[in-house]
Amino acid sequence: MAAEDTQVDADAVSEKVAAVREDLADREAVLVAFSGGVDSSVVAALAHDALGADAVACTAKSETLPAAELEDANQVTDEIGIRHEIVEFSELDSSDFVANDGDRCYHCRSMRLSAMFDEARDQGIDVVCDGTNASDPGEGHRPGLRAVEELNAYSPLLEHGITKPEVREIARRYDLSVADKPSMACLSSRIPTGLEVTEERLSRIEKAERLLRTWGFEQFRVRDHDDLARIEVAEDELDVALDPDFVRAARDHIGDLGFEHVTLDLHGYQTGSVSPDEEDDDEPLVEDVFSTDYPTSE
Repeated sequence: MAAEDTQVDADAVSEKVAAVREDLADREAVLVAFSGGVDSSVVAALAHDALGADAVACTAKSETLPAAELEDANQVTDEIGIRHEIVEFSELDSSDFVANDGDRCYHCRSMRLSAMFDEARDQGIDVVCDGTNASDPGEGHRPGLRAVEELNAYSPLLEHGITKPEVREIARRYDLSVADKPSMACLSSRIPTGLEVTEERLSRIEKAERLLRTWGFEQFRVRDHDDLARIEVAEDELDVALDPDFVRAARDHIGDLGFEHVTLDLHGYQTGSVSPDEEDDDEPLVEDVFSTDYPTSE
């Protein structure tokens, strides 16, 4: 969150909001690809303002969507008052996705958006909107954006130059519960490139992250390196991760999920840290703090 904590021009944000509403109001109806995150939530709120009942939010449910994220999606659509549809599919049906190459996100987004377009056609809707914002294209390797372009999904936040800090400001204006919610990519993003995506791995990642959520962590990932679970938490939450009670809970509960080793990454949470483009071979990524006895002060 710290990287997003920049001042926004309130008047400029108001102008952009008005432009998006006017833009969406010119369309007969839209279906919003809705994950329950702050970006798609803002698009859904603006679409509902502009089109009322002719705006629909649609969430694609699959093995890569944590149950907690679906709960958030249901809550936010209730807050907005927009109709919420759920479609189900499986990325694991795609051998390209399962192989987990450098284009995994492309394959995932292509399938997910294709499911949205199918639902839109069933409902007689021509326009599918997604939550890509103006900050996204500059954030490194983003193969999922290629799928958005190829399928011709409409990205109103990107089209009108709305950045991530501005998205959060708009969410606060709508009093959305996800206004300050950290980004939460699909569960497959926790599996390093080249390691096969399986239902078993996705399930144990979700269960491991449920423990961190229960302990109150806000920004976190559990990376699945086959026999090793690598925990990442935000830098300002590292002290909690080193609490002896949490260490025991992580070692016992996450270890029981089928991992031989449970580790804490002392670099803290890093977006895309399992991607080859992001790794730095000159620095260690993992420190096994659960297998070592450290002195403590009274």
